Amino acid sequence: METVTVQGVEVPALGLGTARMEGEECRRAVETALDLGYRHVDTAQMYENEAAVGAAIRDHDVDRDDVFLVTKVHPSNLAREDVFGSFEASLDRLGLEYVDLLLIHAPRSYAAVGETLGAMNELQESGSVDHVGVSNFSVEQLEDAIAASSTPILTDQVEYHPYNEQSDLVSFCIEEDVLLTAYSPLGKGKVVDDDTLAEIGERYDRTPSQVGLRWLLQQENVAAIPKASSEEHLRENAAVFDFELTNEEMKAVFELQGGLLNRLRSALSL
Repeated sequence: METVTVQGVEVPALGLGTARMEGEECRRAVETALDLGYRHVDTAQMYENEAAVGAAIRDHDVDRDDVFLVTKVHPSNLAREDVFGSFEASLDRLGLEYVDLLLIHAPRSYAAVGETLGAMNELQESGSVDHVGVSNFSVEQLEDAIAASSTPILTDQVEYHPYNEQSDLVSFCIEEDVLLTAYSPLGKGKVVDDDTLAEIGERYDRTPSQVGLRWLLQQENVAAIPKASSEEHLRENAAVFDFELTNEEMKAVFELQGGLLNRLRSALSL
């Protein structure tokens, strides 16, 4: 797997998203992903699958230090003491001594970002968290988080795919050397039926999903964490590093964002 380097930290460019997967399904998916060479696994307190993710990593032959493991603080746990208590519970469920990246799952007005990040910074000092970051933050919110944290914000994890425009956030992340981690990078399945992606894919014998992922991974400071549970889809998602889109093809995919808006406007006017 290729990596993206930000702030001197190498992060596997392609990871496994585990939202809406639980129990044995989740455990098998993580085990299969690790078998196939995935080394970036994303979970969260909200997903209620940290135990399954941790068991898969613990029981696999892969060295723990070779897996970039991400979890997130639930939006209801952003007060200082709740950060500590909930993260201790996360480690217990994972059955591991540390996580590579701890994120604020989403901003909430009841807890100042500085309060939450202060607690997360202390967890870094204790050695149980390597890096901190945020999720679902706008440019302005990310800017505030960077200013509030005593350590670098490694990533902002947001929904990003060919139909969801994030140009301002991507530009800001490049300027600040922050990773943009794209969740739902396949548009919750929408890209599968996209004619433009299919036409580009025919040139490389690739699926529309693979073209969509390739488009993301060719962008500076961008990683992607598609969800997949079957070996077939895990293999398909991983097979995106042996071809490259041209500048014209990249532009054609970017133009889908405006095209989608035009189609929506047309539909609403009917």
